[in-house]
Amino acid sequence: MATAGPAVEFNWGVAPNVQLHVVIPAAASFPSNNPNFLPAGGGPTAFGLGDIETGVKLRFIKETKRRPMIGIFPMFEIPSGDSAKGLGVGKGWTKLPVWVQKSFGPWTTYGGAGEEIVPQTGYKNFTYGGWLVQRDIGKKLTLGAEVFSHGAEGLATPQTGSATLLDAGGYYYFRNPGFQLLFCYGHSIAGQAENYAYLGLYWTWGNDSKSDALLNLAQRF
Repeated sequence: MATAGPAVEFNWGVAPNVQLHVVIPAAASFPSNNPNFLPAGGGPTAFGLGDIETGVKLRFIKETKRRPMIGIFPMFEIPSGDSAKGLGVGKGWTKLPVWVQKSFGPWTTYGGAGEEIVPQTGYKNFTYGGWLVQRDIGKKLTLGAEVFSHGAEGLATPQTGSATLLDAGGYYYFRNPGFQLLFCYGHSIAGQAENYAYLGLYWTWGNDSKSDALLNLAQRF
């Protein structure tokens, strides 16, 4: 089992349709110490700095009444986490996703696919993708559901096989924009048995602090 957080995220709109992105996370590793699942399943519990995520959101097609928004979000993970303790990969690695989004009144739907490139022993490059539908319930609550799929990630990861997952979640606005409660739970419906849960508080500051909270969940890989 692995956790990420608390984390500090910085987003800066440096130009129209271009946003720089940095996430500095704390990380934790809770190995099962089961020799059948080495190397990912053995070792002591560890806490520390995780791999720092950097990226650029680039929207090259704007959303209109009939046309969806389309953008790319290439990310590079700086190997700042201690790989010997299971807190990082040990080498720089890259995510290359393409995302499409369209809104219809209180409804929003988005998704896409990408490739994760991890040039490290025990890890594999893999393809991932998913699609999500969410709806605003009044001014305080947004709920959504998502189908997400990923390939085998390598023997050094918990996701040694491919899986397709179904999850549901959302966020509750204590103050909009600026302060939300995020929650999500998902379980595999095909492939390797896998489940995950997310619960967190999300504070944002700045000129436009409305978060892409569920989009961040969709991009967790």
